[in-house]
Amino acid sequence: MLRQRSGSLPLAVAAILALTLTSCGVATGLGGDPETISGIPLASEVSATADPRSFAGELSLELVDDPVDPVTTDPVPQLPAVVTDNQGTVVEVADVSRILPLDVYGTLSRIVFELGLGDNVIGRDVSSAFPEISDRPLVTQDGHQLNAEAILALDPSVIITDTSLGPWDVILQLRDAGIPVVVVDSHRSPDNVEALTHSVADGLGVPELGRELGERTRAKIVETEESIASIVPESETARLRTVFLYARGSAGVYYMFGQDSGADELITAAGGYDVSTEVGWKGAKPANDEGLIAAQPDVIVMMSKGLESVGGVDGLLEKFPALAQTPAGANQRVVAMNDDLVLSFGTRTPAVLNALAVALYAPDAL
Repeated sequence: MLRQRSGSLPLAVAAILALTLTSCGVATGLGGDPETISGIPLASEVSATADPRSFAGELSLELVDDPVDPVTTDPVPQLPAVVTDNQGTVVEVADVSRILPLDVYGTLSRIVFELGLGDNVIGRDVSSAFPEISDRPLVTQDGHQLNAEAILALDPSVIITDTSLGPWDVILQLRDAGIPVVVVDSHRSPDNVEALTHSVADGLGVPELGRELGERTRAKIVETEESIASIVPESETARLRTVFLYARGSAGVYYMFGQDSGADELITAAGGYDVSTEVGWKGAKPANDEGLIAAQPDVIVMMSKGLESVGGVDGLLEKFPALAQTPAGANQRVVAMNDDLVLSFGTRTPAVLNALAVALYAPDAL
């Protein structure tokens, strides 16, 4: 699903992480109904735009909620499960009847549901917004802050988390209360989805299901990468220079996401040219006019709610007027995608990569 906003050419773009995309008229020119992934045409079934750098306007992509597809409906955990987590802590899990998966991306909760243990999930973080979990109580506040009281009130038998949420003192408090806490890798990329799935499954006593789900997800990612290759230019110099901006306008927060942030691997896997590697951005750095001009992006990628929070493309250009001196600004070329998906790198990774690749190289199909 997509909404396109045509750009009056001489304007600019700059933002960071935000995502709210609704659909509008979709001109595919595909001749018939193409196969889709989460409502976006499959890359191998669309035609690449002759000159993708000439496309002007904002693309708001709202991926539809694909139903959870568990590898089994009757998992039998092997308990107690004793694991050494990502921080080297030995954790024994004796009960998975009340699972609380928490991370900033919403990745871990989806994995738990896909393992067939969704009925055991008792709460959620704000990024876990898929329909099957939406009735669970929130245990985060002010965006992504853990609320110890809310968590303890749910009486979890095990917590699966990483270091993307804070404050860390809350995790220590939960451990002191006797709750097993399994900390998994907080890094997200297409390459470690399988390993992350294994870590979650091992901690919940279903290692074989983790292997099955991990292999299924990896196979779908490989299939999607092959599909994407049909529209991505072979020459690196022909690929669109792409920057990921995270924005929360109400809080005055604007960051450029660079190397080792996950955004770099998202851009590369979708066929874009990650500018952060060229200019040496690492992690998340405050966005500024100088950095954006130096990057000379063809495209800005953002989260939907982030773009909305700054007043859309016009608001971005007002905040960063120097963007008008970049191709992305001149063409108002911004791609926004669901906040809870764009950097999640879980079982929905194939859909995210496909959507971004089509938005970059076959925008007329949306």
